[in-house]
Amino acid sequence: MAARISPSERHRRLGAELRKLRTKAGMSGDEASALLDADRTRISHIEAGRMNVPRNGLYRLLRSYGCPDGPLFDGLMAMAHGRGKGWWDEYADVMERRALDLAETEARATNIRIHEPLFIPGMLQTEPYARALLLGIERDVEHIERYVQFRMARQHVLAGEAPMPYHAVVHESALRVRIGTEKVMREQLLRLLEVARLPNVTLQVFPFEMGGYSGFSRPFALFGGPTPELDTLHLSHAQDSMFTGDGDRISEYARMFDRLQSLAFAPANPTVAPERQVNRDSLSLIQHILHDLQ
Repeated sequence: MAARISPSERHRRLGAELRKLRTKAGMSGDEASALLDADRTRISHIEAGRMNVPRNGLYRLLRSYGCPDGPLFDGLMAMAHGRGKGWWDEYADVMERRALDLAETEARATNIRIHEPLFIPGMLQTEPYARALLLGIERDVEHIERYVQFRMARQHVLAGEAPMPYHAVVHESALRVRIGTEKVMREQLLRLLEVARLPNVTLQVFPFEMGGYSGFSRPFALFGGPTPELDTLHLSHAQDSMFTGDGDRISEYARMFDRLQSLAFAPANPTVAPERQVNRDSLSLIQHILHDLQ
């Protein structure tokens, strides 16, 4: 079996978790390789995400590492032997590996918490907004249309029979920065009013009046796993991005998200009509900004 040159984030994460369990169990690479009837190189490739591990072999490794039955055991088995291909692979001709990894991570998550200080999160963007945003970094029209299609396809996790719980804290500046024309921005804000009332979506706006706390953070997303050990943190930037399963960093950003949501305006209440909202909340601020555009 040849080692893969560019492992996906899922494969890298599985390998990292197996390495953690092996180290915690005090087992050497040579001892682990003996469980698979393989040489030490095979374990190195598996732990780097460059090579798959057979189902029976993974079962033996997890048992020998002392991983008990439960969500972690089942989650690792599913991570290794779930469907290897997804809709995102259709866009491999134009999308970078990190973008494909993001789509797969979103599709496999149990919930998503995201903070965006400058732009509308991709999961909530309209096609015209996404297109206008991409025009700033890409000039190939054909590629832009493929990028937009990819971004729209990512939004499928918010709909369907089992929609993803999704909580976004978006800075007020993201609502006011002009992307495209006034018409594009009006449609985008109307989309936010619509999506904010979905039962599985919590949308909060971090207002200017609450100071600079939100602005000091780069965009980030927290993806829930089947168990906290398999949660994932994604840090994004225009030129790079990274995934990590480091528990300390995930806890740090989870605390940051809790602080952001406590300072942000309250989310829209889907059980109350907009005109009956009494206190200032995220919905009323979006409506106010929308009114300013008219």
